[in-house]
Amino acid sequence: MSDKHSQHKSRYTIDRQIPGAFEGETVTRRRFMTVGSQAAGGIAAASFLLPALGFAIGPIFKEAPHTWESVGPVDMFPDNNYVPTVVTLTPGIGEAGKATVYVRKRNPLLDTDKADRDTQFIAITSRCAHLGCPVRWVDAAERFICPCHGGVYNLLGVPVGGPPVRPLDRFYTRVVRGVVQIGSRYSVNSELERFSPRDPGEPIDGIGQYMYPSRPSERR
Repeated sequence: MSDKHSQHKSRYTIDRQIPGAFEGETVTRRRFMTVGSQAAGGIAAASFLLPALGFAIGPIFKEAPHTWESVGPVDMFPDNNYVPTVVTLTPGIGEAGKATVYVRKRNPLLDTDKADRDTQFIAITSRCAHLGCPVRWVDAAERFICPCHGGVYNLLGVPVGGPPVRPLDRFYTRVVRGVVQIGSRYSVNSELERFSPRDPGEPIDGIGQYMYPSRPSERR
């Protein structure tokens, strides 16, 4: 019984009476080939998955440069209506990288949220928070309207109709030598609290702020 137990515990395949075993062999050729093929398959899969994963999540950790762009003198913008201005969101690709941003002077009677109390001007994106279609400010209705799916926003950019999941994104603003400048984009929730920029269709209220990661590389 002790001999049998000794054979069972032996590290050599021939002592374990494995068919096709060779003298001095500790791993059968079949086992070696199986493990080798599995390792090769794992390496091949990793060579495809790791670059794709890095491409997908890399922008989350990459900080985008903070740039400012002048859009006009301070007296160009009233406090009860928006003035459309054109800014460059993606440099280096010509007109395709430009977009309309609606700007007005901050009105203490209208802008009672805490997020923008430290700014003199309000700048709102023309990209709908539903699927990214271009919205248009309609002065007569005092509404931002999306022609694609019927999204409607009020003067503050808060949705009042249609499918948008959050208010329109905003841009940081500042005044330099009497000229209004537009900075990075940020998103806001229904209370107009600031969040790092999110993509269209991504809600921020409640659990939504945790479900969708921030994307600092896409500030503009």
